[in-house]
Amino acid sequence: MMSESTTGLPTVVIGAGPIGLAAAAHLIERGIEPLVLEAGPTAASAVRDWSHVRLFSTWAEVVDPAAEKLLAPTGWTRPDPDTYPSGGDWADNYLQPLAEILGDKVRTGTRVTGVSRSGRDRIVDADRATQPFVVHVTHADGREERIFARAVIDASGTWATPSPAGGSGLPALGERAAADRITYRVPDLDDPAVRARYAGRRTAVIGSGASAFTALAHLADLAKTEDGAGTRGLWILRRGISGSTFGGGEADQLPARGALGLAAKAAVDDGHADAVTGFRTDAIERDTDGRLALVAEDGRRLDAVDEVIVLTGFRPDLTFLDELRLGLDERLQAPAELAPLIDPNQHSCGTVYPHGHRELSHPEQDVYLVGMKSYGRAPTFLAMTGYEQVRSVVAALAGDTDSADRVELTLPETGVCGGAGLFDTPDTPDTDQEAVGGCCTPAPALIQLGAPATARTTASGGC
Repeated sequence: MMSESTTGLPTVVIGAGPIGLAAAAHLIERGIEPLVLEAGPTAASAVRDWSHVRLFSTWAEVVDPAAEKLLAPTGWTRPDPDTYPSGGDWADNYLQPLAEILGDKVRTGTRVTGVSRSGRDRIVDADRATQPFVVHVTHADGREERIFARAVIDASGTWATPSPAGGSGLPALGERAAADRITYRVPDLDDPAVRARYAGRRTAVIGSGASAFTALAHLADLAKTEDGAGTRGLWILRRGISGSTFGGGEADQLPARGALGLAAKAAVDDGHADAVTGFRTDAIERDTDGRLALVAEDGRRLDAVDEVIVLTGFRPDLTFLDELRLGLDERLQAPAELAPLIDPNQHSCGTVYPHGHRELSHPEQDVYLVGMKSYGRAPTFLAMTGYEQVRSVVAALAGDTDSADRVELTLPETGVCGGAGLFDTPDTPDTDQEAVGGCCTPAPALIQLGAPATARTTASGGC
């Protein structure tokens, strides 16, 4: 709630991505002045980093209603609601126009380095809630500035802090030294320089989510081309392969998401990639020829690869919020009230209970983590979840508790979430979801699902 010391101050929104810009649109709708601070050189800088990847949500699901109202007077119309945008489409055809409408309410090249209460570190209780927030920023030219705010909405996401290859959550031994052969993003194989890096080479893909599916499918497509002959994938999974490994298939209410998992399965079935299960990476060693060998915690060493793509998820950067009193779950690093609702051990994105300002609140009043950052290390986030989050949060900041508490959201069920989709495809994918491996922790093994019929090796069974 506003006090005399915060009257007239803006609400600072950290991050000019889809959720941060939506928050600004809702703030304007409520008559609250927003100030969006974006570390990158343009709005939606993180989205532009994966501009080549297609979402598995349609245009109908990735445009915020308040943002659309703000854009409507300019003549903007939503692209075909039934089509799937790429990251580049999303940025160019929606996020950038929205940022332009917001004008000087969006500052790019402005990195937030710290947030606190004015004159109060995290220890001090006296008059804490009545003091404005002070936001320290560093501009692209190195200039520092303090900005005072009535509230802070952190929508900075997790893109800048990918998780490492190491099975313990720490970088594997040698991971940093091998940085020239490792990427933590889905590579853009339409870029000639990037394509040349992977064409005809053996690449390990570490991860089991939608991003790993995308990388495997893209490598398989490369292997089918003339310049990509000999391209091979080595899929590294910390767990076993089961019927749910590849998502919901045709049962997925987000069809592109289901098709994505099946495309990854096809990459293995067709022999373009081998799968290694039960492998928790402990070290990455460089051979004399410069290639990389992955070593597991149990001491097993895989044959060397040319490149490694690490897609093990993301984690929130909480360092610049260190002087705030946040209530975070000790496992997920998500708001404590939200964490049980998004625990990936129990939920996919479609089973997450609708939530708003109450689940997103902290002991520090009027500060909220929203969007992907609110999910901490949980990989099950969808854009429409974030849009409903900021609608509720902004209603709470405006004092409209009834609206803030009225959280309604229907999410698609089944499958995995948290990554981007592959591509639009008119073909009906194979729905064979034969389980490979059992429900127990598997022994580490190389599984080649796509071998010819006479040599096909599957290890189906139970505990």
